[in-house]
Amino acid sequence: MKNKVFACLLGLTVLSYTVNAAYAIDLDDSTRTLPLDDSGTTVVFTLEQVKRGKKLFNNTCAICHNGGITKTNPNVGLDPEALSLASPPRDNIGSLVEYLKDPTSYDGAESIAEIHPSIKSADIFPKMRNLSDDDLVSIAGHILLQPKIAAEKWGGGKIYY
Repeated sequence: MKNKVFACLLGLTVLSYTVNAAYAIDLDDSTRTLPLDDSGTTVVFTLEQVKRGKKLFNNTCAICHNGGITKTNPNVGLDPEALSLASPPRDNIGSLVEYLKDPTSYDGAESIAEIHPSIKSADIFPKMRNLSDDDLVSIAGHILLQPKIAAEKWGGGKIYY
């Protein structure tokens, strides 16, 4: 991440502040390389996919998952460990896309489509209605990319957010 300093001249007053952020242009190929499936295949996200994933996640998912937490169940976040321990594991693009289409409980035993936004329940959750498979891939990529950018903050809970 780069430190960017911005200054704004307003009359005679100069305001300056520092912003710490990782911008898509700062992300190299290795950072944008994400697991595609459980066989170990990877995919390198484009800068456009990174930007689109962030926008879609913020518009569709962040109300309950801001910062990778889960407001409705603080014991299960979107951090890599929690995703890998789900059944089936949700630690790759393919499994997250399947989850966004038809979500199941953490143990995989039952459908939770009626209470979790998904393509299957788009009639209940309007924000899901117009999402394409490419959109779901971008959202999944955002979820998997954040631990590489925000480290322990992603899914770290209320001590960070």
